[in-house]
Amino acid sequence: MAPSLRKGFAVTAAALLALALMPGVAAADPDPRIGLGGGWLDAQEAASNIEHLAHVDKPAGSFDPANPSNFSYVASDLAFSGNHAFMGGYNGFTVYDVSNPSAPSIVSNVICPGGQGDVSVYGDLLFMSVEETRGRVDCGTDATVGQRFQGVRVFDISDIANPQQVAAVQLCRGSHTHSLVTDPKDASNVYVYVSGTAGVRGDGLAGCNNNPAAGDNPSRWRIDVIKVPIAAPETAAVVNNPRLFADETTGAVDGLQNQPPAPRHPSGSNWSPSPVTDACHDITSYPALGLAAGACEGNGILIDISDPANPKRLDEVADPNFAYWHSATINNDGTKVVFTDEWGGGTGARCRDTDLPEWGADAIFDIVDGKMQFRSYYKLPVPQTVQENCVAHNGSLVPVPGRDIMVQAWYQGGLSLMDFTDSAHPKEIAFFDRGPLNPNQLSLAGFWSAYWYNGQIYGSEIARGFDTFGLKPSGELTAAEVQAAREVQVPRVNAQHQQKITWTPSLATARARYDQLARTCTSTITGNRNGALVVDGVTCLDGATVRGAITVRPGASLLSINSSISGALSSASASALHLYDTSVNGAVSVSGTTGSLAVVDSTIRGAVSLSGARTPGVEPVIAGNEVNGILSCSGNTPAPINVGSRNTVRGLAAGQCASLD
Repeated sequence: MAPSLRKGFAVTAAALLALALMPGVAAADPDPRIGLGGGWLDAQEAASNIEHLAHVDKPAGSFDPANPSNFSYVASDLAFSGNHAFMGGYNGFTVYDVSNPSAPSIVSNVICPGGQGDVSVYGDLLFMSVEETRGRVDCGTDATVGQRFQGVRVFDISDIANPQQVAAVQLCRGSHTHSLVTDPKDASNVYVYVSGTAGVRGDGLAGCNNNPAAGDNPSRWRIDVIKVPIAAPETAAVVNNPRLFADETTGAVDGLQNQPPAPRHPSGSNWSPSPVTDACHDITSYPALGLAAGACEGNGILIDISDPANPKRLDEVADPNFAYWHSATINNDGTKVVFTDEWGGGTGARCRDTDLPEWGADAIFDIVDGKMQFRSYYKLPVPQTVQENCVAHNGSLVPVPGRDIMVQAWYQGGLSLMDFTDSAHPKEIAFFDRGPLNPNQLSLAGFWSAYWYNGQIYGSEIARGFDTFGLKPSGELTAAEVQAAREVQVPRVNAQHQQKITWTPSLATARARYDQLARTCTSTITGNRNGALVVDGVTCLDGATVRGAITVRPGASLLSINSSISGALSSASASALHLYDTSVNGAVSVSGTTGSLAVVDSTIRGAVSLSGARTPGVEPVIAGNEVNGILSCSGNTPAPINVGSRNTVRGLAAGQCASLD
């Protein structure tokens, strides 16, 4: 079995099993995550290619010391703004100062019960989801008195140490989660897409009903759209209830999956939860592309959000292995989407060695002409114990240029970094894990969210608190790739409100491209080589001495580091040419490069001519070189740059390179 568009496609069971077993290979044998000792605040830990920087226990009022897994005190989602991280929870939210990720500290702790407590931030506003019937408008802790509240709270956080609630928008099914949607054409308003998954409230709130799909305007089979004027958040109000699941032909509001695909889950167990679509669990917006992806219980959907108040469904998929479409992450260029399956609802042990890789996993789709095409599954590649709730959960992109990498929480499975650049062959490249909260029984704990923010990874641990992590260079992720990711600095992050990632040209981003190309070498030369060299494919020189001229053929790539070339170097219409710490005893003539071009910290004992490169979005980098002749650049798009590392030119620097010495 494999995911299918409603219009239908199929893969044989044998092919699916082979595909499902392809996700990443554990980093060691035996994997260090196996057999970790348990405990609340003293569990054993294991990590690969990740450094655990700091942990902060949950503050008083945010946990039950007699029962750390008490559901009323669960820590939930994370949001970030400036030097602060905001950790939501079922009993309120906590603000952390993360200006020093190795020593985060608590700034404020707001007690405001109501679950689920997911948070988002925008400017001086914080939004918080409230779903449970114990919620009160005034944040009171006694649910038997006061005015009941289920919906979205809005806080003014201009005084970060003393947040103040300024609005509370009541909703028929409360807010299990919410997502911010901004309009590139309107900076004065922000929209909140609300996913309410609870039963319709029965306290007489106007406009709410539990009518069937064929009844009068049912409160199910829809999402809620709140419009929030930035300058007057107290006027926030619902402006639309889009029917994103409607049948395009009949108009029936329940037009997607209305019953499980089989009487039982493929594991043989009962469905948990049941994949029936009458709401979205989570929607991830990408306003810069006018696109959103909805994880909607029984379906994954793509949504046109070019008009934020009036979203429209573009496509939908279903999967007989998915118990509950939970969340979505879109890659940076909008060509892929990762959906998670929260089989077991987050409280079950679903990473046992008896659970197949396609259950409780990620499903990765390519987006082609506005339609989703299934490519593969990814699941945590190491079994967890029956004492650990474990299943795919919340994550975000790690901004490594040229690659699609996602850090993701797996509850008590820890966190994992997945490379899905090749969407058909995702693999794990780093991880962190703790032993079970209670080694004697299944108790709720683990990472709810794991997100990248301005150079580090942050995790909200359901029962234990707040964690910070740093990536370590490895064979899977080089120092330059890590540095290039760290150089991406943004004012805020809400993982369900994706921003277009851009990279400022730097030595790190240039070297990251070299490192990535080096993984594709078709031939590698080390030591001495006598005679001329004609480059085909991707040829790599690593500590090599080439006694002769080099010619790079059209479409080929040459990568050279710590090497010496005793003749001239010429390249015409190459895919890529990179020289690092390389000496060339002759002229260098490079024309018509189509992919990437970099000459860094090298010595050229002759003239250098760079012309006609067409490398959109990737500036040729000519930096830190010694050129014993003319350096002439012309007709390159974009023009070459030196990223602040000037060249020493003993002849004339001319054309586009006139200012690079």
